[in-house]
Amino acid sequence: MADQQDPRPYDALLLLSFGGPEGPDDVVPFLENVTRGRGIPRERLKEVGQHYFLFGGVSPINAQNRALLDALRKDFAENGLDLPVHWGNRNWAPYLTDTLRTMVDEGHRRILTLATSAYASYSGCRQYRENLADALAALEAEGRPLPRIDKLRHYFNHPGFIRPMTDAVLAALDELPAEVRDGAHIAFTTHSIPTAAADTSGPVEAHTTDGEGGAYVAQHLDVAAVIADAVREATGVDRPWRLVYQSRSGAPHIPWLEPDICDHLEELHAQGAPAVVMAPIGFVSDHMEVKYDLDTEAAAKAAELGLPVSRAGTVGADPRFAAAVRELVLERAAIERGEAVERCALGALGPSHDVCPVGCCPARSPRPAAAGLD
Repeated sequence: MADQQDPRPYDALLLLSFGGPEGPDDVVPFLENVTRGRGIPRERLKEVGQHYFLFGGVSPINAQNRALLDALRKDFAENGLDLPVHWGNRNWAPYLTDTLRTMVDEGHRRILTLATSAYASYSGCRQYRENLADALAALEAEGRPLPRIDKLRHYFNHPGFIRPMTDAVLAALDELPAEVRDGAHIAFTTHSIPTAAADTSGPVEAHTTDGEGGAYVAQHLDVAAVIADAVREATGVDRPWRLVYQSRSGAPHIPWLEPDICDHLEELHAQGAPAVVMAPIGFVSDHMEVKYDLDTEAAAKAAELGLPVSRAGTVGADPRFAAAVRELVLERAAIERGEAVERCALGALGPSHDVCPVGCCPARSPRPAAAGLD
């Protein structure tokens, strides 16, 4: 990490996220944005939208991003980092293109991007880079000056991301009945993606052809192992754990990462596990896929089985995460200035690359992408 609070050459930070509806009337238009180009009928989108309607048509993600914005601005101000923070979304207001237009009009020309996805994958990294390229193309068509945009490295193994999740697992263990606590298993969960996308995640050297999951799976396993070790040290209990998946949304004939969390709960119950902590390490905040797929669907499955479960919180706007973002900003700024820096990372994989290399997390159909080498 850089020693001084010097963001040069950057003059702004962009928080880039997925977006979500903020009322019942927003749900179907939001889902049309998410699925654009796939030809999904509106009636089918209404069915999918029932998850949102259960929560009044409001996704929690926008409120959580506002909280993260506040945490970042507070941390930056308290630590003397003079760097404005803006927010843009892929699929709902504030839209990325609108935000970048405002930033350019305010004079920003070197923008660093924080995506609300910690791991390597097409949907979690490359697609955001494609969104940035689309937004830049729109600004160019309007005759506006184009800023240079870079993206922070993957932060899955930064202490400021892992330590809040470790504390959340410990808190979830404390929520279980005392008589089953020491026997509880940990189910580390993340978003399932197609196995083909998992196998080509990360830089080319991480790609696999045997269903091992490339960088996406390797990074999650590394985080899970670090948290499991920390929980063992804190509790004196060596708990069984497994990386499992949730939120599958693809066609049934396309292979996706498994096992699903609900199937895993059934398997653990059949094996006699006394309790389970569900730890959503793949998610930055408690958005809809956590609230519905874990707190609603998986919790209902556990109740049906009579299996005690608790759910660990996500990092959200934890001050330690805000501080980690500041450290990552200063680290990247120092690297851009040609200075030597200490790059913080826990686990076995070490710090991720600063610039996405050629062939990293490729799309099925190649599209222009910003903030990388291709």
